Amino acid sequence: MHFEIIRDPLWNNIRVDDSAMRLVDTGVVQRLRYVRQLGLAYLVYPGATHSRFEHALGTYHLARRTLALLEEREDAPFDARSGAILRAAALLHDVGHYPFSHALEEIGVTHHEDLARPLVTQGEVGALLARELGTDAPAQVFELIRGRSASPLQGLISGSLDLDKIEYLKRDAHMCGVPYGEIDVDRLTHSLVLVPDPDSGVRTLGIVEKGMAALESLLFAKYQMYRNVYWHHAVRSATAMYKRLVSDALATGAVRADAIVGYTDEGLLAHLGRTGPAPLQVALLRRRLYKRALEWPAAELAGGAAEWIATDPGLVVAVEDFLAERSGLARGELLLDYPTKTRMLGLDIPVLRRSGAIERLTPENLIGSINLPSLSDELYQSARWLRVFVARRTTLPAAEVLALLSRPASDVRAAISD
Repeated sequence: MHFEIIRDPLWNNIRVDDSAMRLVDTGVVQRLRYVRQLGLAYLVYPGATHSRFEHALGTYHLARRTLALLEEREDAPFDARSGAILRAAALLHDVGHYPFSHALEEIGVTHHEDLARPLVTQGEVGALLARELGTDAPAQVFELIRGRSASPLQGLISGSLDLDKIEYLKRDAHMCGVPYGEIDVDRLTHSLVLVPDPDSGVRTLGIVEKGMAALESLLFAKYQMYRNVYWHHAVRSATAMYKRLVSDALATGAVRADAIVGYTDEGLLAHLGRTGPAPLQVALLRRRLYKRALEWPAAELAGGAAEWIATDPGLVVAVEDFLAERSGLARGELLLDYPTKTRMLGLDIPVLRRSGAIERLTPENLIGSINLPSLSDELYQSARWLRVFVARRTTLPAAEVLALLSRPASDVRAAISD
């Protein structure tokens, strides 16, 4: 088999086989060169200009490496075709991403994994997969990307220890120049096994007990990256500004929701500039980021308080404008931010004990190990903050604002309409 060698700053040499190289050369994958992996984080960390394309190649590389390790085990229940489909899914898993990555999913547009369906199952990519791997290959690749495949290899693409997570944490830390993404990748990949699920008996991805320390390194790395990079206050300010910019553009018809996925980062900003430069667009281009006026850590908020900010984008805009008017600010000069609730590290994974027993990782088992499920939730609560950003200095009544934001969405809607 012939391979192309692609040089990479993180993994050094990435070997890409002919079939994967033909996928790399499609327009769907090439677009990822122009979609930044970390959205607007480059406004805070100048080195964070790496793209979804680099990450896709890195995930493909880890898939090749991990499959080779699994194949060394005599009981590995997959054939060459299954491995090729898995590698294709690793390469294509991010093709549905919007410009500036995840930000727009927080304003209610279709999730990037759902957008991947036509890009993977139809057109140039779909035809290529069907021709080289079989007519059902496009659907199988998409099911892996969506996390709904019955394949025992599903966990490598979407799961507690998926290769996507391992790759982006390492790459993001490297490119941002921070020491927070240190993961024992070799130990993790060598510790992955295919085992019978302790509940269903179906073969699935698990980890050997002696790999638990490497799993802990993944948890701490993810926490540190969320706290210091992904949810850094200035990164979240830029993200809030971008979300409001696009939300306003959608409301006025300056851009269509179904057209956004076709844009690159710069292409979308340029389009919005041609339709009439908005103050938010100019501020982002010149890095005039909104400042924190108020903030509260999630750990100090009552359970469920302000969760509507992450799930009801229409109400968020209405409350932003309500608070802006009461504070003497113009429409769009006050923004709310509460990152979409996500588990810091979903730990739903079987563990192969030294005794040969297989147990699901829970707070009650694995005596002698850190209580990873509980710790995961605690770290998540300390990294997530509710914030109010403003374009210019103003005084806000903190207690009144928090009281409003902490109410259920229906009560908030009624309060601002009085």
